[in-house]
Amino acid sequence: MADASATKHGPGRILIAVYGVFALAATARAAVQIATQFSVAPIAYVLSAVAAVIYCAATFALAKATIFSRRVATVAIVVELVGVLAIGAFSYTAPEDFPDATVWSHFGQGYGYVPLVLPVLGLLWLRRTAKD
Repeated sequence: MADASATKHGPGRILIAVYGVFALAATARAAVQIATQFSVAPIAYVLSAVAAVIYCAATFALAKATIFSRRVATVAIVVELVGVLAIGAFSYTAPEDFPDATVWSHFGQGYGYVPLVLPVLGLLWLRRTAKD
């Protein structure tokens, strides 16, 4: 059983803030890319929008800090980690599909690799705040 409220205290506040910034940045970037350049790289821009939804879900779930939201946060963060690893690798193998940087392309290189590190920190924090 986990202490659900522990996720939003201490270092959890910083984690939630970083997720919030990424949720806002990914949402804004995806919206602009889809609205202005969708035909240039539709796969990349749709994946940016998916990343934005996942960041939003993780942010709200971590901030809500209930037993159910911890589960939602865990699923969202695992999907995020798989996404950044898969899209990061795919962006190197099919660079023509990623003419512009996205949140997860090149393992988050355009964002200082924070998208690669953030889900690891998120999962570690969820584990750290879980009760035995």
